[in-house]
Amino acid sequence: MKCSILLFCLFMASISYAQQTKTPAEQLHELFTEEWEFRSNAATSWGAKMAADKIPDVTPKAQKERAAYWSEVLERLAAIDYEALNKEDKMNYRIFKVQIEDKVARIGFEDYLMPLNAEGGFYTGFNYSVGGATFEEEKDYKLYISNLKKVSKYIHDNIDLLRLGIKKGMVRPQVILTNYRVLMQSMLTEKVEENLFYRPFKNMSERVDAKAQQQLQLEGKAIIAGEILAAIQAFDTFMEKEYIPNASQTLGAADLPNGKAYYEQRVQFFTTLPMSSDEIFALGEKEVARIRADMEGIIEELEFEGSFADFLAFLRTDPQFYAKTPRELLMFASYLSKKMDGKLPAYFNTLPSLPYGVQPVPAAIAPNYTSGRYSGGSWKKHKAGNYWVNTYKLESRPLYALPALTLHEAVPGHHLQISLAQELEDLPDFRRYTYLSCYGEGWGLYSEYLGIEADMYETPYEHFGRMTYEMWRACRLVVDVGLHAKGWTRQEAIDFMASNTALSIHEVTTEIDRYIGWPAQALSYKIGELKIRELRQRAEEALGDAFDIRAFHDVILKDGAVPLFILEELVEDYIAERQ
Repeated sequence: MKCSILLFCLFMASISYAQQTKTPAEQLHELFTEEWEFRSNAATSWGAKMAADKIPDVTPKAQKERAAYWSEVLERLAAIDYEALNKEDKMNYRIFKVQIEDKVARIGFEDYLMPLNAEGGFYTGFNYSVGGATFEEEKDYKLYISNLKKVSKYIHDNIDLLRLGIKKGMVRPQVILTNYRVLMQSMLTEKVEENLFYRPFKNMSERVDAKAQQQLQLEGKAIIAGEILAAIQAFDTFMEKEYIPNASQTLGAADLPNGKAYYEQRVQFFTTLPMSSDEIFALGEKEVARIRADMEGIIEELEFEGSFADFLAFLRTDPQFYAKTPRELLMFASYLSKKMDGKLPAYFNTLPSLPYGVQPVPAAIAPNYTSGRYSGGSWKKHKAGNYWVNTYKLESRPLYALPALTLHEAVPGHHLQISLAQELEDLPDFRRYTYLSCYGEGWGLYSEYLGIEADMYETPYEHFGRMTYEMWRACRLVVDVGLHAKGWTRQEAIDFMASNTALSIHEVTTEIDRYIGWPAQALSYKIGELKIRELRQRAEEALGDAFDIRAFHDVILKDGAVPLFILEELVEDYIAERQ
């Protein structure tokens, strides 16, 4: 017995000694690997869990356990000798710290008690996970059925969270919840063959024999018609009878418990810069005035007779600016995408290998969705990236804005940036697969600006469309802070954006509701774009004729999504090396 104890003590001592002999870099990367595995298992979105056959645990107990773990990770990180790390690992260290601090802060503010937003929330995640899953072999369908059996518990766990949120005053504003049932139609239908969850069984892979197909379809139908439909109906009743009647009558995050501190924390996270909401509001007003002057110049160039408001009314109502069919809208978006594809080598040394397509926004989520968005792809999943174009309410999708939208969502915007980041194999996973809005959306808006140099805007109206998109993002700085920190009403925000941009009233309203349900995220676009343009100007002035636009873009893109304070350092290093 004594011998066994002695051996065990020696074994533990050897482990301790091994830990002590590891270099700071080894300790750091071990922590990265361990935390990423934990983070992946801790994911609370349904889509993130489907392939792993694990139900996301969203309970308050699990959330607090995660916060405790991530607090411990920060302690372990602080114990690593930062000065002993090389330049690359110092960058990894700081980016990792930003991410983990945010996770701890958000759980501390208990915003997990509000898994809803203007575009749906946890339940619209089913649309993405079902649509994004790969079904080739019988095992894929069996895994899907296994996941279907967990849907009911996941829905009821989220109901419990929302009910606790009511009790604690952590609730979403009532005004952004009224359309929730529209987004659930494909799940609420009692005709199983038309239900969202049945879609994978409709046109099954030919690799699955007919008998197996029939058996899988029967199993799927039984689960969907039984426990899933019952859970969806229970959620519908809860929303109608409990949540919406008890939802907030005010709009701002500042009105939540500890709301002012919560909003400022979100501002810091989404900008990665030491800016207060007041500073951002003032910057937004300045940018709105600057862009408005540029827009007035276009109106003067067109010799339009009438006021600024008259010109906006003309753009919103004249049929020449709108597609007559979804196909026409998609065809124009496809043309613009290919047009920019042909110009990329003039601006970039490195291009991604993954292709992308142009697709309509899925009908189930289109009514409350933005005008377009990028949906990422993967070689591993045999799936191209997709530039989604919203074909719902064609009268609200102006063609003059489509060049700017295409540059932002497809190339050289999100598809190029995100696909290149996926190909950076030497980065830790926490950097390869984490999206930072200030960087990614800043790059998207910079891509719209780059379209001027690439001659992507062919008419004064398309130039005005680009300006209206830039104005849209500048307005966000004003209305987001106005809504969440300055007590603005929804109508004040709508009026401010509608009077300064040529966006359709439908799109303005959809956007304002998105900001209400996602505090501070809207700040990331313009702040990121302004920083990238500032850094480019700094490089051009410092390097003169030695400035190379392709080399500059390499610097911006070569490290994946990084906080803006890191991006600034990377550009400063590039300038110093070139000089």
